[in-house]
Amino acid sequence: MTVIRLKAMDNNIMVVDGSSVSRELITRRLEDALPGTRVTACANAAEALRRLEGGRFSLITTALMLPDADGLDLCRKVRSSKLHHYTPLIVISSDADQRLMHEGFAAGVSDYFDKSRGFKAFGQFIKEFLKRYPGLYGRVLYIEDSRTVAMVTQGMLVQHGLDVVHTTTVEDALELLGEARTNPAQAFDLVITDFHLQGEMTGGDLLYVLRAGQHYSLQELPVLVITGNEDVSTQVEVFGAGANDFVIKPLVEEVVMARVRSLLLIRHQFDTMQRQAAELERMAGIDVLTGVHNRRYLIDHGQRFLNSDADAWAMIVDLDHFKRINDTHGHLIGDQVLIAAGALLNELFGDGLAARFGGEEFVVLLHGNDAPQRADGFRLRLEQLHPADVLVTVSVGLAPLAEHPENDLNSLLGIADQALYGAKAAGRNQVHLALAGGLVSPLAAWEVRHCVQTG
Repeated sequence: MTVIRLKAMDNNIMVVDGSSVSRELITRRLEDALPGTRVTACANAAEALRRLEGGRFSLITTALMLPDADGLDLCRKVRSSKLHHYTPLIVISSDADQRLMHEGFAAGVSDYFDKSRGFKAFGQFIKEFLKRYPGLYGRVLYIEDSRTVAMVTQGMLVQHGLDVVHTTTVEDALELLGEARTNPAQAFDLVITDFHLQGEMTGGDLLYVLRAGQHYSLQELPVLVITGNEDVSTQVEVFGAGANDFVIKPLVEEVVMARVRSLLLIRHQFDTMQRQAAELERMAGIDVLTGVHNRRYLIDHGQRFLNSDADAWAMIVDLDHFKRINDTHGHLIGDQVLIAAGALLNELFGDGLAARFGGEEFVVLLHGNDAPQRADGFRLRLEQLHPADVLVTVSVGLAPLAEHPENDLNSLLGIADQALYGAKAAGRNQVHLALAGGLVSPLAAWEVRHCVQTG
């Protein structure tokens, strides 16, 4: 098995324009739209071609007219180079004339930006463009039992910026895929396999295991099959086995890389949708105003959190006299107070589950026998915070699961609410605990009792 790894290329963009003002404006927009982008600015075609020989760029922009050359002629020369044959090319022009429309495709222009739209629109244009034309990057699992063919094909893939892991048998490939399932850092974005292999398992067997056995979808793990047979029955067999696409030997680099780029785009779009779905799911459980979890999330996940540790606590926090804050300072100031309280809860109880229960009331589930001290630490911090220049205090009720082991989330919250009522009745701005036998104890009294019990 041979492993060749190459990091996915960062945004390294070349800007070619004869105007120093335009170069500066384009560079600034690129850096604003794509933080971390490295921009190489060139004043003419000769400088651009010289710099292109010395490194790989992920994107090239050029003016239509340059001091020493025609912009489309520069595009043709870039397309004829081995290193940047597939690099996206964008022409920036103040007038998208008929010549650009007629000759752009033949010159290899990927897209063009009309400068009359203004450079403020250029940053968004580039971001949208990169969504449609992401860089050629990814981790490829390549199965080929011919050492000669493998060496040539692997070299081609690596030259275009891909990380390639080559193996000669399906058995080894399945082992690598199994390892990747448990280690996301080793995941593959694309599988390329010969359909007819000499080992016990063929490329068809691999496809069957991936699709039927391991349930990889065509989007989650695209597969490109290499075959030497051009007949229709073989093509039908390849697609029927679960391949996304195929190429026929002898391999033509332009065809192979076009198919690879297309399949990697499918995989990258799948990853994007997965991230978006995860973010939507996360946001569905967040209270929009305060940034802590919402009541629905608490109900759905709170019991599991309590069950994960016998030393769990339920804590209810109520902002003291919050109606008075709204009536005196207005609801916008009241919202700022709630936002500050939520931010502090997230800061201090990141290892727990903090949620807005309703209005000015919050719930925190947490683990550890230091929960009472942490609750009081939150009370003191919020009192010192003065959000929106308002003095804010809280009353806190705590219920330890260890002293109420038979209770579920709903019951434990009811017990914590009794402790909260005790804190309010005792004058507010304090922490009370609900202990076994219906005893409600101020924090100081509990600490004395706890110290006696623990010796």
